[in-house]
Amino acid sequence: MSNPSDSMLNAQLAAAATAGAGERDESRALIARVVRGDVGAARVLYDRHAPRVYRLAYRMCGDRDLAGDLVQDVFVRVFQRLDRFRGEAAFTTWLHRVAVTTCLNTLRKVKRFRRREVDLEHADGADGDAAQSDPVLRAALDRAIDDLPPPLRIALVMHAIEGYTHGEIADALGIAEGTSKSRVFEARSRLREALSGFLEESNDG
Repeated sequence: MSNPSDSMLNAQLAAAATAGAGERDESRALIARVVRGDVGAARVLYDRHAPRVYRLAYRMCGDRDLAGDLVQDVFVRVFQRLDRFRGEAAFTTWLHRVAVTTCLNTLRKVKRFRRREVDLEHADGADGDAAQSDPVLRAALDRAIDDLPPPLRIALVMHAIEGYTHGEIADALGIAEGTSKSRVFEARSRLREALSGFLEESNDG
């Protein structure tokens, strides 16, 4: 029988995972226009997806300015490679894989993670009706994720929010699959501890 606290934590992580993901995927026609050099179509593509790419980059790197730079790097790569997109997967899935790869490569170069200068609320501003959960609890979860050590935070974000398997995380980070699992387990344990007050109140209610 599942622990109510675990169920509540999983629900909050699921809300973070689906935040902004309800947008319709790009039509082949729009992508074809971008590939043909249509600047207006490229702007539509960028405007639709830049906020979510920024949120992902911000969660992974923990720095507002670096996240902004990463968004630009991601879309440079996206536009360079868009003619290779064949539609086997959803465009958003392909885009997020490019974003995660770009973030990881950059973070390896900087060799350190800097703490965020603003609350994740700034990063989540575009998700007006995404949080079907308690906004106070969601803000507390964001802060708790922010406080995780970088290895735990990245594994958690990739697995629980972006949907990567432990095997994929292991390949991307150059670690053992068991290490990925243990990092996500430890991250969840720390989140449960950080949110214990909220979770107990919810269970009592």
